[in-house]
Amino acid sequence: MSSNALQSMTGFGKANGHFQDKKVSIEVRSLNSKGLDLNLKIPTLYRDLEAPIRKLITDHLLRGKMDLVIYIESQNQQLSGQINEQVATAYFEKFKALNDKWQTNTQDYLALILRMPDVLNSQQEELEDTESQFILNLVAQACEQLQKFRKQEGASLAKDLFSNLAQIQHELSAIAPFEQERVQQVKDRIQKGLTSIDESRLDANRLEQEMIYYVEKLDISEEKQRLQQHLNYFTETLQQEASGKKLGFIAQEMGREINTLGSKCNHSEIQRRVVIMKDHLEKIKEQVLNAL
Repeated sequence: MSSNALQSMTGFGKANGHFQDKKVSIEVRSLNSKGLDLNLKIPTLYRDLEAPIRKLITDHLLRGKMDLVIYIESQNQQLSGQINEQVATAYFEKFKALNDKWQTNTQDYLALILRMPDVLNSQQEELEDTESQFILNLVAQACEQLQKFRKQEGASLAKDLFSNLAQIQHELSAIAPFEQERVQQVKDRIQKGLTSIDESRLDANRLEQEMIYYVEKLDISEEKQRLQQHLNYFTETLQQEASGKKLGFIAQEMGREINTLGSKCNHSEIQRRVVIMKDHLEKIKEQVLNAL
């Protein structure tokens, strides 16, 4: 699998369509999140579709902080049937009779009547199976558009990750020439310190054991090997789909080995290169947060 398998969690998708006299537009936006955080804003007519919409998004987009909005624009602007004229007239006649009886000032009956029960038809439009499928298909199209956006962003993200990995690899390889120099410096300091001590009081075997212990304590070969393994594993994982969380865990392990290198190196040039590795690792950690 190629490196473009990586996707960003950030994305936007939109799909438009017409069903009978309705123009429907669906938008999906996604941001970083450890899990799936889905917020739906859909018309009352489509409330029964909330569960299948959630499942569809979960199957397509896996995780992220997502907002899905469905917009409806009706092309039929007629208001016939929305007001129950018979009920409204009955209310009007009753209110007018009471007003005449009480001899109060003329009132704005229309505003009052429209707030009364049963004046506005409460019967909701029934959702047909064909319209349900139309909406779900449109949601799927919006998700596909968002995925395309994520893949484009993911390709750029992968490029940056590979670049920072290469920098860490370069600095790790550059440490090698200084290791023997570093060990020899340690031995020379010990030997120099021993010149002020009466040789007759030294235990040669014990001295050799202590020197071996001290040199081994400063040895960084295991840390280098483990860091190299993590770099290789990161590169392999980077080419897998939905690998963002795993990449984050590997980056943490890389950090442990780099920190140990820094604490054990006892050499200015190696320490300088460790600092550079830390800088690139921090960039990797920031980038991985946006990886799906």
